[in-house]
Amino acid sequence: MIDRSVISFYRKVVQCLYAAFCIMVGWQFYNFYLWASGTGASYVPRPAAVEAFLPISALMSLKRFLFTGKWDAIHPAGLTFFIAVLSGALLFRRGFCGYVCPVGLLSDAAERAGRAARVSVKLPRCLHYPLLSVKYVLLGFFAYIILVKMDIASIESFLQSPYNITVDARMLLFFLSPSGITLVVMVGLLAASFVIKHFWCTYCCPYGALLGIVAMFSPLYVHRDEQECRHCKRCQEVCPAGISVWDMEKVRVPECIGCLECVASCPEDRCLRINAAGMDRAMPLWLIPAGVVTVLMGAWLVALWTGHWHTIIPDQAFQVFYRRFLPN
Repeated sequence: MIDRSVISFYRKVVQCLYAAFCIMVGWQFYNFYLWASGTGASYVPRPAAVEAFLPISALMSLKRFLFTGKWDAIHPAGLTFFIAVLSGALLFRRGFCGYVCPVGLLSDAAERAGRAARVSVKLPRCLHYPLLSVKYVLLGFFAYIILVKMDIASIESFLQSPYNITVDARMLLFFLSPSGITLVVMVGLLAASFVIKHFWCTYCCPYGALLGIVAMFSPLYVHRDEQECRHCKRCQEVCPAGISVWDMEKVRVPECIGCLECVASCPEDRCLRINAAGMDRAMPLWLIPAGVVTVLMGAWLVALWTGHWHTIIPDQAFQVFYRRFLPN
């Protein structure tokens, strides 16, 4: 069993490894883009994993798959990753947010820097709870457009459009050459993350909102023993989302990312534990991080084995699409 004192260490290790993987994928895709757009001489294969950063396209693909049984052949890895993350949330709460997502790693670093600089503040409840709705409003907007307004024919047309085929490069260009408004928003979000703990993750991320809703159906949750609790509120202080763990018996709110920082920080060994619905005993602490990583790796291996990871579009075809349909 993982000792409580090393939970945070293992969390950072997994986050750093995934962040390094994202950097590697991003660098490889950047060099592929240079070759495909004609500004780089050497050919570099397109990494399929870059499609993990296309959740809106994946949501469209998921709707089509559920209605028609057709797997997305344009960005198949994106759909694989999306379903894997949703499955992980259903089984192991928002463990992806707590143990994998590199944005969480950056948010942790910004929060620590803000505390060190003594600029961090805690929002009052009159602001905290209204702001929590922002990410659900954003999620509701995307869900309404895709799940309600777009029929299967519209989704089919979009998925096969030049825009969707080149959307990976468009995402790259969005960050490489941001507009003035985009730059202001990005700087504002970064600054807010130094002042307000996990500002993006807690208040703005629609992906996290979706995973939080799915995680409410997870059998796992943090259980607090009232008889053992000191009400020191240490759990709330270390919680990335500022959840009042000390005031709950079962922590099943959608904001819980399953990071187990509350369990690691609790001064009472038997106060906080991981429980599963229908079972009256503590679950091992490694279950959430190991479960999430296993789901992601398992989905990747199954997709490779069944031919649902690599796109049907040859790299040379991407070269044609990039040069014809991307802005110069």
